[in-house]
Order: sequence, then C-alpha cells, then structure tokens
Amino acid sequence: MAASSPGSFESETFTPPLRAALDAAIEQAEKSWHEGGIPIGSALVDENGTIVAVGYNRRVQRGSMILHAEMDCLENAGRRRDLPRCTLVSTLSPCPMCSGTAILYRIPHVVIGEHRTFLGAEDWMTQQGIKLTVVDDRRCIELMERLIRQKPDLWFEDIGKS
Repeated sequence: MAASSPGSFESETFTPPLRAALDAAIEQAEKSWHEGGIPIGSALVDENGTIVAVGYNRRVQRGSMILHAEMDCLENAGRRRDLPRCTLVSTLSPCPMCSGTAILYRIPHVVIGEHRTFLGAEDWMTQQGIKLTVVDDRRCIELMERLIRQKPDLWFEDIGKS
C-alpha cells in the first residue's frame, strides 16, 4: 500500500496547509459529535494550500444515508473544475463510497487522520493512482474510540454493520 505506516508520514506531503486542513477537519468532527452525530470531519484544500470547503458526517442530524464527512465537504465545495489539483483531508480512512467519489473526481491526494479504528478503501484508491498520506493523529483516533465506546450501535450503523 502506498500509504505511510502508522505513526509516520512523509513530511513533504504533509505540509503546514494540510496540517491546518486536518485541524479544520477535527473541528468539524467535534461539531458533529456535539450535535449528536458521528465525529468524522473533512476538508478540501486547493493547489495553493487554501481550505476551500469543510464538512462533517451528518447522517444522524439529517437522517441521511450518504452524508459522510467527505461527501458533505465535497457538496459544500460546489461544482469545481480544479478537483484534480486538490487534496481531500479526512479524520478517518474513507469508506468505499467516499473513496469512489475521490476516484470519480480524480482527486490525486487524500490525507487520512487515522486508519486504526476503520480501514476504508485505501487499496482501491492507491490502485487508481491516488496518493495517500496516513497521519495517525492521536486526536482522530480518540474521536473514534470515544464513539465506539459510547455509541457502538451508531458506529456499526455508520460502517454498514448494523
């Protein structure tokens, strides 16, 4: 797999703007948690390092089947022609639906806050040429561990194992 091993990442691909985007995604995840939702957040960064959109998992809040954090973020970004030059940042490894969206819109780089609690479709993304940077951020791990501990039924529903 092209992703970095847990606990390490390639510093040249995890730049200060991407660190800021991960921080923004974590803020979005906390926002979802405080609304009673699933604490996963996402941010989209353009080629200049500017955060152009953020989003969070709103499945609970909106009664939605598809509003995962990455989907909400991309929806908030609106129609953009520069997605093949953007980076998608997520607090958690993207599921097959969200990975498929990154593949469909040719987003070349995905930064993953953590993949210990859930390993999404990372192999599929790398097979499609997407560069992955796994940060293994302790804050992201703690967000998911809290959800799994406090709301296991909601967690299993979100990952399709209800």
